[in-house]
Amino acid sequence: MALFGTVVISGIVGYAAERTGFTRNGIIPSIIICIGGAFLFFFIRLMFGVSFGSHGLNAIISSIGALIIVPTHFRGRK
Repeated sequence: MALFGTVVISGIVGYAAERTGFTRNGIIPSIIICIGGAFLFFFIRLMFGVSFGSHGLNAIISSIGALIIVPTHFRGRK
């Protein structure tokens, strides 16, 4: 159940980031980026035990981190 909650929370974070103007990727790409970052950190937590606290807090922090890292990385290559 924690995996489903992680997906829902990261989707909400991606949608909110796009609506507030934090990113300008588009709603669907932002949600996909957030879900990917949350999945990655979820499985890192399972394998290595690295955590910021609860599953929800991990989902929020990893989603925001993915939104910051991924678009910045690809904008620099153009």
